[in-house]
Amino acid sequence: MSRTSARETAMKLLYEYSVTGTLSKDSLENAPDALGAESLDENNLRYVGDIVAGFTDKCNEIDEIISSNSKSWKLERIAKVDLAILRLALYEILYMDDIPQKVTINEAIELAKKYSAEKSYQFVNGLLGGYLRNGGTK
Repeated sequence: MSRTSARETAMKLLYEYSVTGTLSKDSLENAPDALGAESLDENNLRYVGDIVAGFTDKCNEIDEIISSNSKSWKLERIAKVDLAILRLALYEILYMDDIPQKVTINEAIELAKKYSAEKSYQFVNGLLGGYLRNGGTK
């Protein structure tokens, strides 16, 4: 299965975190079956695991970046789906050097178009693009 499917799985798990405030080990272990991603290959399952494990360690840093780059929007006001997409994209940008930033942004836009409100992709694109234009530093 493709990296796009793995990103969708990771985004859904980060959405769970946005709603519940936790990511359980069971959620990660059962994610492929529960989210309809049972055909993820070993590399993509490892990618999902790396995102989830890494995000839990870097959540505060990533959320601070989102807060400081979302003009007039407090973290609590951002739609949970958009928040999950932004968290995934920023984790990739910050910690996964093997993924080109343009690919990450394009995939985030596509996830927003598929799973979020009609114009959410513009918000996602604007926040990520603004972050990178302003130096994109950790």
